Amino acid sequence: MIDNAPYATISHRDLTIEGYSRAAVQSYWRIPEFKVGFDLGAQPWAFMGTPTWFISHAHLDHIASLPLYVARRRMMKMEPPTIYMPETAIGPCREILKQFTRLDRGRMPCELLPIHPGDEIELSRELVVVATETQHSVPSMGFVVWERRRKLKPEYQDLTGEQIRDLRMAGTDVASEQRIARLAYLGDSSPAGLDRCEAMYEAQVLIMEMTFVAAAHRKDAIRKFGHIHLDDVIARRERFRNELIIAGHFSTRYNRRRVEQIVAKRLPDMLDGRLKLWI
Repeated sequence: MIDNAPYATISHRDLTIEGYSRAAVQSYWRIPEFKVGFDLGAQPWAFMGTPTWFISHAHLDHIASLPLYVARRRMMKMEPPTIYMPETAIGPCREILKQFTRLDRGRMPCELLPIHPGDEIELSRELVVVATETQHSVPSMGFVVWERRRKLKPEYQDLTGEQIRDLRMAGTDVASEQRIARLAYLGDSSPAGLDRCEAMYEAQVLIMEMTFVAAAHRKDAIRKFGHIHLDDVIARRERFRNELIIAGHFSTRYNRRRVEQIVAKRLPDMLDGRLKLWI
């Protein structure tokens, strides 16, 4: 496999989380088992087979590889991908693809679809993605992937299989839908993006930004421009019920060692071992 963009990999339960994120550089993530990706700041060759992407916002470090990804899929004779993004980004992105078509002299086939807070996008019979509004310097979205299960309603649990069959044949809905938040992706956001979506704190896996960690950086300025500081995470530590929390999108003002030193000093338990730094 051609290795043309860096990414790290971690496994949790039955999921594989792959990606890379650095503020003002590039952000891209994918979950192979869900056949879905988040943001296209770059596009590793290995990610090309992922057919559905959700773009959190239109800053270049999150969307710059959109034309490259679409063109590669066309070149390899793959089906046109489906890409969801905030509605305000649809028109400009279509124009960008149009101009690249002129430059490249090759088609840019894809389906660009707008998303709004509360929209539900079905990935499959079992999986649905729900969009949630986040808070950044441009219109932005976060996403929660829910697993849907059908479970027998309590009032029918003591019935025999034949009785349940007869009720179903008579048109009775004997089961109800239950949802499990499998994975949440925050994108770029101030803490408000977490706070307004409780599922961010409940999902088995949370991928979030933690752009700033040093005490010298002013919290009011950080939040104004739609980012999160380590202090914001510490203040909310009791709210995080996630099994795995991946923090990335660190500012380029820090090198790896500096980030690890600061976080280890302020959060020596790493949120009971659940916090992983993606640097």
